[in-house]
Amino acid sequence: MMRLALKMLMGDRSRYLTLVIGLSLVSFLFVQQGAAFCGIMARISKPIEAVGAPVWVSDAKLQSIEESRPLPDTDLSRVRSVPGIEWAVPLFLRIVQVRLHDGTFQNVRLFGLDNNSLIGRPPHMLAGRTSDLFAPDSVILGLSESDRLGGPKVGNTFEINDRLARVVGVADAARDFVGNPYVYTTYDRAISFTPPQRKQLNFILAAPKEGVSAEALALTIRRATGLGAYTLDDMRWLSIDYTVRNTAFPVLFAIALLMDFVVGMSVAGQTLHAFALQNERFLAALKAMGTGQLTLSLMSVTQGLTVGLISFGIGSGAACLFGYLTGGGTGRLAFYAPWQLMAVSFGVLIVICLFSSLFAVRRVLLLEPGVVFRA
Repeated sequence: MMRLALKMLMGDRSRYLTLVIGLSLVSFLFVQQGAAFCGIMARISKPIEAVGAPVWVSDAKLQSIEESRPLPDTDLSRVRSVPGIEWAVPLFLRIVQVRLHDGTFQNVRLFGLDNNSLIGRPPHMLAGRTSDLFAPDSVILGLSESDRLGGPKVGNTFEINDRLARVVGVADAARDFVGNPYVYTTYDRAISFTPPQRKQLNFILAAPKEGVSAEALALTIRRATGLGAYTLDDMRWLSIDYTVRNTAFPVLFAIALLMDFVVGMSVAGQTLHAFALQNERFLAALKAMGTGQLTLSLMSVTQGLTVGLISFGIGSGAACLFGYLTGGGTGRLAFYAPWQLMAVSFGVLIVICLFSSLFAVRRVLLLEPGVVFRA
């Protein structure tokens, strides 16, 4: 009987293709919109991942990496005195403005690394060496978004706060949420690149000794100093949570996904109902020959699930291909499709098909077998 249901489904090629194309588009939009949202959320934490320290220390009221409150320099010594610390170094992290040779200005994310250890330096260099940062006026530029700075190469210069900055290296750095280029230099030089103020220290990076977990060290720092201390994962989720609570991104994407769900229900429901109407006499004949209601229901559900599986494969595959062709998430368009998103997308499409099948089967169950004998 299930084979008969599939033959009835695919017998009307126009309606069958309409249903597959419609649900494939629903699947495509759901995966693409969901991946765009996940990609944007992932980019919020890219500056944190670029540094990669096990523990971050900041002001106790920190809300996100974008809105840090400077600390007094004495806090660095306080943190270093906490038991269980392997090392603790300062980090300067701020959005500053660069002046190019043609007179235009561009915001960049300036990383001021520890003068001696350069902890937080980019792990993958495409040109130059991180040790070149010890040279006067030197900076390392992240490749992503560097075209906003005119695509400078090693040896090129620009100005930060009327001070010369010379590019000594190019690093492979991921794009962040706001799309600002990354500029790395030493801590003291970063301070000289920015307008003077009483407090300049943004964050303190720390690592636990062997046998001490990052979570335990963060808790010890909070209790001993009263400062905020977060593991790498805590910092990621802190900034993501702040963005979710204080921007319109979640609402906009939720509306788009809800509309996608409604459109999918409409397309699948109407098309499967049209199938039921078209095959009314055949289904009535089956009912007259003793086919039970459960079997008829399973036939309708089989049709819906078959279309759902085919459509999800086409739609999700097209969405992933679209993400790959636009840079695989490393391009201007944010795209990140974790397996959880694919599972949710698959579940949503199957729910659409199941509900649509049950909507269509209602008419079948209410059919009088005698309809087959009408003229």
